[in-house]
Amino acid sequence: MTIKVAIVEDDSGIRDGMHAWIKGTAGFRCTGAYPNAEMALKFIPCDWPDVVLMDINLPRMSGIDCVTRLKELKPELHVIMLTVYVDSEKIFQSLQAGASGYLIKQTPPAEILEAITDIQRGGAPMSHMIALKVVQYFQRRKAPNETDELSKRETEILTLLAQGRQNKEIAESLSLSVLTVRSYIKNIYEKLHVRSRTEAVVKFLGQ
Repeated sequence: MTIKVAIVEDDSGIRDGMHAWIKGTAGFRCTGAYPNAEMALKFIPCDWPDVVLMDINLPRMSGIDCVTRLKELKPELHVIMLTVYVDSEKIFQSLQAGASGYLIKQTPPAEILEAITDIQRGGAPMSHMIALKVVQYFQRRKAPNETDELSKRETEILTLLAQGRQNKEIAESLSLSVLTVRSYIKNIYEKLHVRSRTEAVVKFLGQ
């Protein structure tokens, strides 16, 4: 199945480069590449992609505000934020706006394509540097009351999710099967009343 991708990036060199390697990779199709949020909001709804690669620092309307507007139009849309600077506050604002992943722009093209595929499978790709910043930023904040219902094992798994770990990594770390980890994650979603790992992590760390 071909994954449709849209790009929102004001740097023409970066934008053209991303467009070229997405277009030239089997299994991917670029639906459009836009220099600002205003054009993205105008044209993306004309040919909805599966995933949007969104620059966070755009002229005029920010990438965060653009995500909010796009998610209002299509809540199931996946958005991966791209940034040069690791700003903890902007990371959390992006996740609150509905972004499903967060990568630094220096990420190699092959890893960005892997992140796009991962997000289509329900993952939440995040550069390790950014995952660490998120954990550090919110580690002193009180978790929501709903997390009191989580078992010790569920809390361990949710903590690893907050660090950007994937199911296979969590399974290996805790000496569990991937199937068991998935079962725990399903229970976590039900207890926290969320539908994705991104929502679970945001609720665990930020509220």
